[in-house]
Amino acid sequence: MSTPKSAILTTNNLTIGYRNGKNETTILSGLNLSLNCGELVCLLGANGIGKSTLLRTLSGVQQSLSGDVYINGKKLSSYSQRERSKLISIVYTDRTLAGALTVSELVSLGRHPYTGFFGHLDITDHKIIAHALEAVGMKDKANCYVGTLSDGERQKTMIARALAQEAPIIILDEPTAFLDVASRIETMNNLHRLAQEEDKAILLSSHDINQSLALANGLWLLRNDHSMIEGITEDLVFSGELNNLFADRDVAFDASIGDFTSNRSFQKQISLNCEDGLLKRWIINALQRDGVGISNDMPNNITATSPHEISINGTFVNSIREMLDCVRSL
Repeated sequence: MSTPKSAILTTNNLTIGYRNGKNETTILSGLNLSLNCGELVCLLGANGIGKSTLLRTLSGVQQSLSGDVYINGKKLSSYSQRERSKLISIVYTDRTLAGALTVSELVSLGRHPYTGFFGHLDITDHKIIAHALEAVGMKDKANCYVGTLSDGERQKTMIARALAQEAPIIILDEPTAFLDVASRIETMNNLHRLAQEEDKAILLSSHDINQSLALANGLWLLRNDHSMIEGITEDLVFSGELNNLFADRDVAFDASIGDFTSNRSFQKQISLNCEDGLLKRWIINALQRDGVGISNDMPNNITATSPHEISINGTFVNSIREMLDCVRSL
C-alpha cells in the first residue's frame, strides 16, 4: 500500500471574496483544502462562480476575507514577495503579449526570483531554462520569436517559464481557453506528466470537462450554491456531485460519456435494442439531435447490430441517415 502524500498547500477555514471599503462580498467560505506535490488538481465550476478569485487568493495575489493559506505549514502571508515567487508560479489565461522576445528569453524571465534586479544568468540558470524547454517540447523553438508561435506553442512556453521558476506549486487559470482541441489535449497531458515527473503540485481551473475527468488526480467542484466538494473523479461521478456543477442550467452529466449533455425533453420516443456500446452511443446521439428520446417501453423499436444493419419495426436500413428518415415517418 502506497504512503499518502503530504500536502504542500493547505487552507484553514478560508473565506474568499472582495472588500469595498467597509463592505465585504463573500464568494466562498469554510474552505479546508489541500494540494499535494506530484498531483494535478482541476478546479471546475460555472463562469462567475469564483474560480479565478480562489486561485488569486491561494497564490497570494488577493487577500482572503478570513482564514489562512499555508505553504509547508507556514502562513502564506508571512512569506516575502520574493519567497512566494520561489514557491508559487502562476500562468494566467491572458494571451501572451511578448512577441518581440525569443522563446528562450521569455522562459528566462522565470529565473527572476533567483537572479535579482539585474537578471544576470549563470550556467546553472541556462541549464534550468534548457531543461524547462525540453520538458514541454519547445527545445527546437528556443530561438524563435514568441510572435511567430501558435497559441499551443505559446502556452507551452508559458508553462516552461513556470517550470524555470522552480516553484513546487504551479497555478494556472484556464490554460486551455484559447487552444484548439489537439492543443487542449496536449496541454492537459503535459501538465499531468509534469506533475508526476517534476513532482509539482499543479492546480488549474478549466472548462474542459473531458480532459479534467480523464487526467486530474483530484477535482475541486464549485457548486452553484457557492459550496465546494473535492475528491477523485470516479467517487464524484458515482456520488452524483457532478450534476451540481450546473444545477440551475438545462444540462445534465452523462456518466456513460463523461461529459455534460442537453437535459431536454423529447416529444417522440422510441425503444432501442443494441448491444454494441459504441454503436448505441452514436445512434442515441443521432436520435436525440433529431428530437427523439429513448424509452424501452415504447411500441416502436430500433434494433441495430452494425451501422449498416439497422431495423425499425422490421424494416431494414443500411445507414444511420436512413434510420433517421424512417423514424421521422413514424
